[in-house]
Amino acid sequence: MGAGPDRTRGEQPGRSRWDVQAVPHRRRSPFRLRDWRMRTKLATVLVIPSVAFLVLAGVQTAALVGQTTVLSDFARQVGIGRQIITVVDRLQQERDRSAGELAELRRVGAGADRDAAINALRPLQVATDEAVTDLRGAAQPLADADASWRVAYGEALRAYDQVVYIRPTVPPAVLSSDTILSNYHRAIDALLNLLAEPSPGEGQRALTDAVLRYVQLARVKELSSRIRGQLYAAARADRYDLDDEVTLTDLRAQQLAALGAFRVAATNGQVQLYDRTSVDPAFVGAMKLEERSLPTGDARAEVLPAAQWWAASEARQELLRQLEARVLDDAVTQADEVSGDRLRTTLLVAGGIVVVLGLAVLLALLIGRSIANSMQRLRGQALRIAHIELPDALDRLRSVQGGVPTIDVPPPVVRARDEIGELAEAFVAVHRSAVSVAMEQAETRRTVNAMFVNLARRSQVLVERQLELLDDLEREEADPVQLENLFKLDHLAARMRRNDESLLVLAGTESTRRWNRPVGLGAVLLAASAEIEQYQRVRRESVADLHVVGHVVGELVHLLAELLENATAFSRPDTVVRVNARAEGGGALLEIADQGLGMSPAALDHANTLLASPPAADVAASERMGLFVVSHLAARHGIRVRLSGGAQGLAARIQLPVTLLAARPSAQLDAPVSPRMLTTAVAGATGPGGPIRPAGPPASPELPVAGRRPAPAPVAPAQWRPVPVRAEDVLSPAAGAPAAGGVWWSRQGPMPSAPVSTGGVTPPPASPVTGGTNHRGLPVRVPMAQLSAVIEPARPSVSGFREDPDPEAVGGMLSRLYSGVRRAEIEETRETILPPAGGHGEGAATSGCFPF
Repeated sequence: MGAGPDRTRGEQPGRSRWDVQAVPHRRRSPFRLRDWRMRTKLATVLVIPSVAFLVLAGVQTAALVGQTTVLSDFARQVGIGRQIITVVDRLQQERDRSAGELAELRRVGAGADRDAAINALRPLQVATDEAVTDLRGAAQPLADADASWRVAYGEALRAYDQVVYIRPTVPPAVLSSDTILSNYHRAIDALLNLLAEPSPGEGQRALTDAVLRYVQLARVKELSSRIRGQLYAAARADRYDLDDEVTLTDLRAQQLAALGAFRVAATNGQVQLYDRTSVDPAFVGAMKLEERSLPTGDARAEVLPAAQWWAASEARQELLRQLEARVLDDAVTQADEVSGDRLRTTLLVAGGIVVVLGLAVLLALLIGRSIANSMQRLRGQALRIAHIELPDALDRLRSVQGGVPTIDVPPPVVRARDEIGELAEAFVAVHRSAVSVAMEQAETRRTVNAMFVNLARRSQVLVERQLELLDDLEREEADPVQLENLFKLDHLAARMRRNDESLLVLAGTESTRRWNRPVGLGAVLLAASAEIEQYQRVRRESVADLHVVGHVVGELVHLLAELLENATAFSRPDTVVRVNARAEGGGALLEIADQGLGMSPAALDHANTLLASPPAADVAASERMGLFVVSHLAARHGIRVRLSGGAQGLAARIQLPVTLLAARPSAQLDAPVSPRMLTTAVAGATGPGGPIRPAGPPASPELPVAGRRPAPAPVAPAQWRPVPVRAEDVLSPAAGAPAAGGVWWSRQGPMPSAPVSTGGVTPPPASPVTGGTNHRGLPVRVPMAQLSAVIEPARPSVSGFREDPDPEAVGGMLSRLYSGVRRAEIEETRETILPPAGGHGEGAATSGCFPF
């Protein structure tokens, strides 16, 4: 297919309405407040006060959490005091007993008493190790406690390790008692420091006093234990050393000071508890024995009995240990209560902050979401109106062939009474106005389309009458030159009829020529070739044995004729247009290739875009009637048409879907020969009585007639006069070619034909049926006579004279016909006729790719 001057125009492909997006008219800047989106603005309004509130609440909550953490650690550190005082008590027993056994070992040397002394220490050492193990287990959760407590704990463990290290030196008594006992003193002092380490922080004086109370009582117990050990060592050695009295005096003074401090810090209940303990018989007995060890006047201190003193002092130490445990339990209980109260306060404050913040955020989110959702729905409705509803309404109104339907405009999606609701009402008002204007335009367009249809049908009537007149003139004309001119007029009239059908397509009306039986694809191509002027340049190289459904044959012939016409019009007269047809993908693929001017890549893309999306009927459509007809006919039947450039010229690919193909119809009768394919013999020199021979087969393999139309001499006998071929002549059926049967609605009305039989084509009658002779002596042929002779051979021969129809009768018949057509159109206005799937309305992009 060649390209005309319009093909080289650099037109850009049209854009579909679905490619249109709502974009701002200028670039959005994140630094301009007015360019922020609504969600961003609402989030900013929500975030700023929320962050400020969170900062203040976080500071307060952090302080509360810190205090809660301190009190919780304090409670755990006070709680571990139970294990600490147990270890201290076990070390005190081990130390005091070791002091006495060391004195015994130095006094007796080797022997049974030595072994008994060593065996008496082993259970005490085991008990101390078990208490330390319990302490290590209880201190494991405090691994993340404050640094000061961890340091004190580490020092206590290291001091105990020294005790473990010094134990093997006790049996041989190689070291002095002060050296060995000093390790025990350091370990016990380290544990007492660890016991006093818990600190509740500032503002917790009651807890600090609680710690001080049990620490002071623990020191009272420690001094009492050291006095016990000193006196027990003197009892086992059966003497006092020179510095023992000084040491005992100093220890008793420290004990009285510690006891006074405890009484100052202790509560009334704890003081009373100590007083009750101090009057216990066991406590009083130990005190009396201790008083005997005090020097009186010039008398020296009495050495106490070792066993009696150990038993009495151990009972007093047990009473002090119980009192110490009671005081410690009070401190633990108080610490737990304060820590629990502070934890509950912290949780209550944090919960209140979270609840208040949650309510504020929830309220802000609800309000913001309401605003944002309203804006989002409004935006969605506006875009849906702009991109879907309004274009669809316009498409429906463009494709309406009857009355204009009523299009309902949906209500606004936002029902609020605020400014957003008013804006939604404004959008709906704009939508109603646009639909109203579109309906008015659709009514105007329907009127224009009706005018097109009326004018096209009037023109069709005139063209059909012109073709009938040309048939009469051709049958009666004997002059070859005049006959050739009549042939040209015949072809021009056929093209005028196709132009009228194009006007019907422009108006959205289907073709009036119908075929009700499947037709071979080769016959369809022949019919399309017969519709163009330069049909002799069309060459069918290969055509598959396929059949097309009958209802699409007329419009498919029209589509192919437009493509062939364009190919021959824009290629050199000395070239040919090649046509191929083959089965592909379940359908059929037709290729029409020319050797013409071709198209630029931009124009080719533009043409393919418009072929894929049929343009609307406008001035451009009237200027490029071929493009409009091809695109709309293709869209109407789901046919894909695509142009492609080659080394020379242009190629059009027509893809027929499988739904347009049909199986070969069943053979019933032999197909008749079309009357227009019969030729009449010219009378010989003897006049009308000369011999007459039947028409022969066509001379061209491409068309049923020769490519050239020689006009035979009117006086030479047995000369054949070819008749110009039209589409209906090929399809009803072609001479010498089988037809599928059916009816072709043409200017003579329905032309019946019979299906093809397996036995071939039935030859025409030996002598053509004529309607007499004209004034020159030439036979006058009768339309449909040969067809009737084949189908109904028993019917009597037609009259030898032709009766021309009365013009007034024909005019009345046509008037009644158009009155019925108008009534049918009026009845159609009660329904809305939508376009078929795929759409062939005027709602797509408008442009053209063919110059005709």
